[in-house]
Amino acid sequence: MTAFRIAPAVADAFPDTLIAVVTATGLRGHEPWPDTAAALEALERQLADSSWQPADETDPRIEAWHTAYRSFGTNPRRIRPSVDALGRRFAKKGILPRINPAVDSYNAVSVRHGLPAGAFDLDHVTGDVNIRYANGTETFTPLGEPDTVENPKPGEIIYDDTTGVLTRHWNHRDAHRTRVTEDSARVAFVLETLHATRDSHLLKFAAEELHGLLMLHAEQTRVHYLSAEQPEVTVWTASSGPS
Repeated sequence: MTAFRIAPAVADAFPDTLIAVVTATGLRGHEPWPDTAAALEALERQLADSSWQPADETDPRIEAWHTAYRSFGTNPRRIRPSVDALGRRFAKKGILPRINPAVDSYNAVSVRHGLPAGAFDLDHVTGDVNIRYANGTETFTPLGEPDTVENPKPGEIIYDDTTGVLTRHWNHRDAHRTRVTEDSARVAFVLETLHATRDSHLLKFAAEELHGLLMLHAEQTRVHYLSAEQPEVTVWTASSGPS
């Protein structure tokens, strides 16, 4: 079991936060995921025919993250929230990246709904996962840079476990250690909003959409929610049959 926890100081600073934690056990990342492929292709067609555009920094969903980033000392136009960076890349190139089916699934849901998303391979997470303010002594190795070690700035919001930092700047970039690959069998996916009062229905719809893509290729899937009112959830990720 792994607990996901919002630190009291973060809950106090962002009281309308709602985070969906979608867990999947027994993921089969080496088989085709046709529904995920179709979701990516549909978004690319909609962008190409101008029937849909990804949310940009003028959208309230993205603007809220820019405001949050500035509150803890990060320039969001230099270090962008993940969904903002993904949407900008998509609008410019016209295609979404193909990484692996699990990552492609949360990217599709993230950009479609304008919500930051990420994922952690739970077989490489140590202890519980905390969302908290950094004190500056923590270490972080960025995704794709296994020989790089960074120290988050004091006051920066991070995800971490007992080994080190899992994401910097709340949701800007994931760690290399807990990256999701085709071999990842136990994964926790997160989707986030800072304005549950306005967007909880959107977040819950997106979480169920992601759940639907995952359950076709997993033994067990579950959706959990973190909020200021419920700042801790324990996720059970043992393989015990279909969801």
